[in-house]
Amino acid sequence: MAALTFTHHSLLQFTPKFTISKSKHKTKRTETKLSIQTITSPQASFTDPFVLQLADSLEDSVPSSSSLPLQKLRDNSSETLLSTQWPSRKDESFRFTDTSFIKNSDIKPISHPPKSLAFFDDSRDAQFKSFYFLDGFLMDPTFDSSNLPDGVYVGSLLKLPSEEILKRVYNFLGDFGWGDLFWSVNGLGAHDSMVVYVPEGCRVENPIYLKYISVEGGDEGSKMMPLSNPRVFVLVEKGGEIGIVEEFIGKEGSEYYWTNSVLEVVVGEGGKVRHSYVQKQSLSAAHIRWTSVRQESASAYELVEVSTGGKLSRHNVHVQQVGSDTVTELTTFHLSVGDQTLDLHSRIVLDHPRGYSQQLHKCIVAHSSGQAVFDGNVKVNRYAQQTDAGQLTRSLLLEPRATVNVKPNLQIIADDVKCSHGAAISDLEDSQLFYFQARGIDLETARKALVFSFGAEVIDRLPYSFVQKQVKDHVKELLQSA
Repeated sequence: MAALTFTHHSLLQFTPKFTISKSKHKTKRTETKLSIQTITSPQASFTDPFVLQLADSLEDSVPSSSSLPLQKLRDNSSETLLSTQWPSRKDESFRFTDTSFIKNSDIKPISHPPKSLAFFDDSRDAQFKSFYFLDGFLMDPTFDSSNLPDGVYVGSLLKLPSEEILKRVYNFLGDFGWGDLFWSVNGLGAHDSMVVYVPEGCRVENPIYLKYISVEGGDEGSKMMPLSNPRVFVLVEKGGEIGIVEEFIGKEGSEYYWTNSVLEVVVGEGGKVRHSYVQKQSLSAAHIRWTSVRQESASAYELVEVSTGGKLSRHNVHVQQVGSDTVTELTTFHLSVGDQTLDLHSRIVLDHPRGYSQQLHKCIVAHSSGQAVFDGNVKVNRYAQQTDAGQLTRSLLLEPRATVNVKPNLQIIADDVKCSHGAAISDLEDSQLFYFQARGIDLETARKALVFSFGAEVIDRLPYSFVQKQVKDHVKELLQSA
């Protein structure tokens, strides 16, 4: 049975925590000594030997760069990484997420794109602008302006044709204070960054389709884990609009690898970004993702995510509303059909009046060794008056030992707001199954229909029909094999 606890702080904060088993809290003894030395935190004064070795291998895997934004990113990431320890279950943000699976592997940063592209299927729908990342490397990084409005740039940071765009990218790239070790690993190990730039008042009708394919991979017996660090930066100027579709997959036969990706999004005043994110990598792989979003006044950001892959999959989403009348919508669905941990950590910060945010997270755990984690934080600060914020998480456990750890967190400092949140953890309800059986539908068919419809609520919100169909077929195949 799930345990429910509430914590109370000096500000108005609601933090229900749901977990299958009780957590054990141990009291630690501390000693205080008088010293004339400056007291620093252990994390700032201690360099983790494993992280130091990883940082060295990352630096060896990337060539020197003449790009000022990229070099700034690498320098800042290196400085941060060397003062950060590898996360453990003792860290609150990784309390339910065990990363030792990665640490115990032989991590090898990938230094070159694949030599052979014989496996590569370049078939695509001509109406969509498609770009491919192979092992983190942007294929054909030259800019092609066909089918794009004037002033739009989609391509390599290293090949930016405009000094003006380069300056804008320099102002924002990597300018984020909430990143963790994995954010810094990407910043140090990224060979390049893709740039998507939309000028003021420009609306891009068709979405930009980004497909990430992990090619190099080992088997669990060898413990060799290739590491790729793809990075994308999206800048939409005032009144601009664009759709981004991301799909993460692995080459057939490549099972054991680590994809560590970052997406940065800056939405200018009155701009809009529709973001679709589909993650279906190998069930033996590691997938760590950071999505950082900065929204200016009257802008809108919509995320729809479906994640089914990875032995360990973690998506960190941070949204900062830096202007009034801003709209944020996060809709996510995680499906665990094996010995997997699927983790979503989200944070939405509202600092200005009349902000709007809605979050729906759904997950299904269909395996006795499967685990889902949700840690969602919505913070409504003092000047975010007349905010409307809602958060709902629903989890479906289909096996006796399936596990879900849910921590919805709503912090309110403003006093004129409309905020709500809720959480539910359950198996299928008997009354729902009886409804089908009373109409002549057998139990197995009824269960399949109810389980699929649980996730379909999120899938149906994907804004593009071709993505919807692809994802529905994939989810049905996984549920049938579970």
